[in-house]
Amino acid sequence: MNKSTCVLVTGLLAIGAAAAQAQQPKMSFFVTSVGLGKGGNLGGIKGADAHCQTLAQSAGAGDKNWHAYLSVTDLNGKGAINARDRIGRGPWYNAKGVRIAVDVEDLHSDSNNVTALTALTEKGATLKTEPNSHDILTGSTRDGRAWNYNLLDDLNLEKGAMTCSNYTSDAEDQFVMLGHHDRAGTAPISPWNAAHPSTGCNNEKLASTGSQGLLYCFAID
Repeated sequence: MNKSTCVLVTGLLAIGAAAAQAQQPKMSFFVTSVGLGKGGNLGGIKGADAHCQTLAQSAGAGDKNWHAYLSVTDLNGKGAINARDRIGRGPWYNAKGVRIAVDVEDLHSDSNNVTALTALTEKGATLKTEPNSHDILTGSTRDGRAWNYNLLDDLNLEKGAMTCSNYTSDAEDQFVMLGHHDRAGTAPISPWNAAHPSTGCNNEKLASTGSQGLLYCFAID
């Protein structure tokens, strides 16, 4: 291969690589690489959103507005908030450009693509699952909604149950609903957003349940 041909081929390869990179969808979904370190006390849902935004900014995705996938129970008549209603319309892609879901309905169906290989951090890394640490805070039901007032009454649970008092408590006698990012744990497929509650809201109780206080983050625009 002569010098001119070599230069031409190199140029074409560079153009092709740039085009492929340009076509890759920008990240609009990630799992936080770290928690806030305060158990289930995230500073409320706004504090959780701020954590998502900060990590997105560090990964070069701060031009989007980010929300944590968290539901809020109705405390003191302030109203409930459904996680599914605060994450935008989709579609959502991870840091490698792999699509997680087309829209909200797809995300909450069996066809979503949340797996151990696709639920990447903002850095594009897979999460460690050993020791057991595949549990992500959501406070949500399987369809992405806040836990029903009446249902909590039937279970003799406080209104702040399933959400660590709406993410303001790290008490060891409260708890929060967790999801399995790798879909492992219960047959046939463990829910990514509502697998089981924690045994408490402090760091130690979350860790013993399998959680490092991590969150799912979605770009809402």
